[in-house]
Amino acid sequence: MSTINVYYSSVSGSREVKQRQEEVIRILDAYKINYELIDISISLKKLQQMRMKVSSPKALPPQIFNGQEYCGDFEMFNKAKENKEILKFLKLE
Repeated sequence: MSTINVYYSSVSGSREVKQRQEEVIRILDAYKINYELIDISISLKKLQQMRMKVSSPKALPPQIFNGQEYCGDFEMFNKAKENKEILKFLKLE
């Protein structure tokens, strides 16, 4: 089974980004899903890597992957949560 990777920023000036990251982590914890946090604030390389993987030069965290496979951003995650399809979104079923 692949690892769920969440690109996030430990240093964010945006309250909205912080809240979105916290919500993703809270839901993953609630579902008892193992995940790895990848902090884009520690190096420009991590930020560029995230943006390259999502094919968007302006992508903001959180961005969610199952291994190397892109699952989506917060908006997509939130929609999956509302539809009770988190496992499907994360490609775990």
